[in-house]
Amino acid sequence: MKSRILVVDREATICSGFETILTEQGFEVMTAANYDSALQRIREAGPDLVITEARLGEHTGLDLLQEIQTRGLACTVIMTTDDPDIQESTLALRQGAFDYIPKPIRKETLLRIADHGLQHQRLLAGKRQLEAENLRVRRHMEAIFRSLKDGVVTVDHALKVTEANEAIKEICRFSAQEIMGKNLERIPTECSRACIHVLKETLKTGKTIKDFRVECRHPDKPGQVMLLTGSPLRQEGMAPLGAVLVARDITRLTRLERELKERHQFHRIIGKSSRMQDIYTLLENLSDTDSTVLITGETGTGKELAAHAIHHNSARKDKPFVRVNCSALAENLLESELFGHVKGAFTGAVKNRKGRFQTAEHGTLFLDEIGNVSPLIQLKLLRVIQEKEFERVGDSIPIKIDVRVVAATNCDLREKVRSGEFREDLYYRIKVVDILIPSLRERREDIPLLTDHFLELFNTRFKKQINGISNEVAAAFMNYPWPGNIRELEHAVEHGFVLCQGKTLLFEHLPVEIKEYSGTEKFPPPEKSPAGKEDLLKALDRSGWNKSKAARLLGIGRRSIYRRIEEYKILKPVE
Repeated sequence: MKSRILVVDREATICSGFETILTEQGFEVMTAANYDSALQRIREAGPDLVITEARLGEHTGLDLLQEIQTRGLACTVIMTTDDPDIQESTLALRQGAFDYIPKPIRKETLLRIADHGLQHQRLLAGKRQLEAENLRVRRHMEAIFRSLKDGVVTVDHALKVTEANEAIKEICRFSAQEIMGKNLERIPTECSRACIHVLKETLKTGKTIKDFRVECRHPDKPGQVMLLTGSPLRQEGMAPLGAVLVARDITRLTRLERELKERHQFHRIIGKSSRMQDIYTLLENLSDTDSTVLITGETGTGKELAAHAIHHNSARKDKPFVRVNCSALAENLLESELFGHVKGAFTGAVKNRKGRFQTAEHGTLFLDEIGNVSPLIQLKLLRVIQEKEFERVGDSIPIKIDVRVVAATNCDLREKVRSGEFREDLYYRIKVVDILIPSLRERREDIPLLTDHFLELFNTRFKKQINGISNEVAAAFMNYPWPGNIRELEHAVEHGFVLCQGKTLLFEHLPVEIKEYSGTEKFPPPEKSPAGKEDLLKALDRSGWNKSKAARLLGIGRRSIYRRIEEYKILKPVE
C-alpha cells in the first residue's frame, strides 16, 4: 500500500514541485493551499505524512499540528518555512512536529525528510499497536490474578491477614499458614515493605492503586521487581471490609527490558562494550552530515565496517560506496585509479577512464590506508577535498564532484605529520571527525558475542552444526592478546571449523599461535572474574537457559555455572 503524503503550501509551484518529486518515488501525494482545505484533505484521506508551511495566512502550521493531535490522527508533521525562527522551531518540535526545515528545499533533502518522517510514522503506528497489545495482555493477566496464580493477600482495616494464597511464599518467603491472622506490618522480614504502603494507601483512600512498581530488595532475591495492585475489598451494599493486594513478579520482564535497551550491533559492527556504545552514538550523529571522517585503529579492528556504517546511515546510502586501498598501488597507478586518465596520457592509456572519485559521485569514497600515500597524491587529495574538483591524468579540464570522503589508517598520522611524511593541512582536512576503533584486547567483553556471531556465520558457510566452544577455548580466547584483532578471531574460528568434526570447537582445533601462547598471566582467567547473581540471571535469559552458552557469555566454566546456580538458589522460570 502506497504511503500518503499531504503537502500544504500557499505557493502553487511548491505544491506542484513537491507533488512531482514525491509521486515519482511511488508516494500517493495530495496538496492543499490553506488551512481549511488541508483539514478537509486530512478528514477525507488520512495521510501518513503532512509537510506543511509554518505560516498559512490566518492560521499556522502549529494550528494544523494541534488539530491533528486533537483528533488523535496517526500522522507525522514536518514544517517548512521561508523565514526560520529559533523560537518557532523550538515550539514546533516541543509540540510534536517531527522536523522544521528552512526553504528552499532541494530534491535530495525533500526525499530524505519524507523517508525519515514516514519511518517515524511507521514506528508510531507500531508503538500504538504494541500499546494495544500490551493492554490486551494486561487484561489477560488480570484474569490470571483472579485465578490466584499470582500472590494474593487480603487484610482487614488493621492490616491483619484474612486470606493469602500459596503463591505468596515464592514472593515473600513465608507461607500463607505462617501469616494468616497476623498483622502484616509486624511480620519480620528483610524486604522493603513496599506492599504495606500500597495497602495502607488503599485503605486510607478507598481507591484502587494499579500497577505500582517496586523493588523488594530482599537479600535472598536481589533485584526482584514486583507489580502491585491494591484494591478495596468490598461486599455488595456494605462498606469496604479491608483491602486485597495482588503481587505480580516482573523481575524477568524487567531484565529483558533492560537487555533490549542495550545495543549489541550497529549495521554490521558487533559489540556491546561501553567503547562500542560510544562509537555507535558517534556513527549515528554522523548520519545527517557530510563531514570528512578519519577512522583510525589497528589492523583487523573493523575500520571498513565503520566506513560502511557511516555510508549506509547517511543520505547517500542509495549512491555508490567505493573503496580504494591506497597502499596497494604505486604512485602513478594510484593517481590514475583515483582521478582517472585521458587517452594517451601515458603508455598503455588507450582510452579515457573514469577514476574512483567520479565513480563515487553523490556517494562515499573510502580511502583505506591513507597514511601510505605519496606527497604528490597528498597534494592532489588536498585540492579535491578543499575545492570539490580535480583533473584527470593528462587533462587540464577541472571536473566538479560531490563525494563524501572517509579515510582510514592503522598508523599514527600525527607522528607522520611531525616527521614531515604527511601534510599537516591534509591531516586536518580529513580528520574533521576522528573515530578510533579500539583493539579487541581493549574490549574483551565483546569476545563471546563475536565468537557466537562467527559460529553462526561458519555454520551456514560450512553447512555444519557446531553448537559452541569448550571452556578451554573460551579461556584461550579471553587470554590471547589478538594482535590481528577481530580479523584474527574470525580466522581462528574458521580454522577451528575446518578441523572440527564434532559439535563443539575444542582447544586442539585452534591455530598453533593461540595454543602456544604463554602470556596468559597478563590477563586473569575468566574463571576468576566475578559473576554476581544479576549477571548470572542475565546470561541465562540471553542463552535461553542453555547453561553451557551462559557460561561462555560469562567467561566461566560449566561446572562453575552449575555451582553458582545452586549457590544462589536460582530456579528456571515456569513458561
